[in-house]
Amino acid sequence: MKMITFSKRRFVKKPVCLLLCALLSTAAVSRADASLEDLPEIGTTAAATLTIEKELEYGDAYMRLLRASKPIINDPLLAEYVKDLGHRLVANAQDVRTPFEFFLIQNREVNAFAFFGGHVALHSGLFLHAQSESELASVMAHEIAHITQRHLARSMEDQAKKSPATMAALIGSLMLAIAAPEAGIAAMQATTAASVQGQINYTRSNEMEADRIGIATLAKAGFDVQAMPGFFGRLADQYRYASTPPAMLLTHPLPESRIADTRSRAAQYPPRRVPVSESYLLAQARIIARYANLDSRNALDWFNRKGKEAHGASKMAVNYGKALVYMDSGKYDQARELLMPLLQAEPGNRFFIDSATDLDVFQQRYDSAINRLQQALKSNPENAVLRLNLAHAYLEAGRAKDSLSLLSRFTYDNPDDVNGWGMLAEAYAGIGRRDGELAARAEVMALRGDWEKAIQNYIQASQMVDVGSLDQARYDARIDQLRLARSRFADL
Repeated sequence: MKMITFSKRRFVKKPVCLLLCALLSTAAVSRADASLEDLPEIGTTAAATLTIEKELEYGDAYMRLLRASKPIINDPLLAEYVKDLGHRLVANAQDVRTPFEFFLIQNREVNAFAFFGGHVALHSGLFLHAQSESELASVMAHEIAHITQRHLARSMEDQAKKSPATMAALIGSLMLAIAAPEAGIAAMQATTAASVQGQINYTRSNEMEADRIGIATLAKAGFDVQAMPGFFGRLADQYRYASTPPAMLLTHPLPESRIADTRSRAAQYPPRRVPVSESYLLAQARIIARYANLDSRNALDWFNRKGKEAHGASKMAVNYGKALVYMDSGKYDQARELLMPLLQAEPGNRFFIDSATDLDVFQQRYDSAINRLQQALKSNPENAVLRLNLAHAYLEAGRAKDSLSLLSRFTYDNPDDVNGWGMLAEAYAGIGRRDGELAARAEVMALRGDWEKAIQNYIQASQMVDVGSLDQARYDARIDQLRLARSRFADL
């Protein structure tokens, strides 16, 4: 299923945004020569500055702002892939004290960042440069370490000791460093030299700590630890003389000392032969086909060049990517010719099930799509990709009532999924329930921090139903919840 998109609005410059943007680019602390055994006791570090509960509140608030301002990829398949990969790493990390959420931002720049509440953002450009799943996992493990070590909270504690004037200058420039790293670094240079140099050194020591912990997590999770120095070294070589390095090298500096340290750390682990990840190759192909800002000709050219030396899982991923390009170009017969053999070879593969469903829907073969998804759900009834695909197929087939039943439960189970709420709004519209449509769209607005529109939608919905009805009571209760959330959001 292709992702559902919603119109974006300008970034809202609220106090929480200023605070969080400043902190995001400064993940910092610990001595450069600290060993894993010397790491501080996480339970007490920075507790006086920021509690775990407050971190969760800040993380939720900033996530809402990101949904409103950044092109987040709401693709169920890719969301499932990065979530599964991320939680495989988290399961092998130490000092995990918050839930984790992993998501993709559509941006060709090589970058990733972590922020409060266990949120890890990955730019889609990482898939264009990472040559294996272990390389992608090395970036994720590094960001996970920023969170488990509470680098942001500890950075706040250090910054609180600085003078108010210096703090104000750093907050303004560091906010820019997340939205536009080049501008942010330039702004930092305009502040006092001593404070800026201290901030840079703090970041470098922090990055090395995250590397050391990340490598340990990689090893425990079964990945190739050599992937981290390999990926970092290749990036540094590629952009060594670039006038404008990618955002990742501006917010995550890669001096030779850091690369040498990761090489030394990785060398302490025995060599490990990690099988090629088919899921990674398929996710990469999906990004190339749909989220790399390539037209169909250039995308096909990329796959054709890859296909000349591809075999096994790589060949499968190439054919999958080409099928997506043909499908999105309206060349359904060519897409089917490539896709059906893949589905026959791996009938349970959700990448292939998803695309075969899209193809059937495009060609109005609704019964075929619905039957395939119903069969797949028998063995995996709670899978989000399959449930959303079936709801989408029902909608396209004119079976809005069936879709509504499925989506009502899905949004209950997944309240932060914008795809589910967007389709639920369509389902209510399909049965002529304007109040339900307004309420579902209100939830999308709330997820983007647009509290006023969300509340107004619910007020309208409440006015459309019978006075004293269960629906009105439910809508009115949600209005109260949203007003409370708005108040807390404004106070952060």
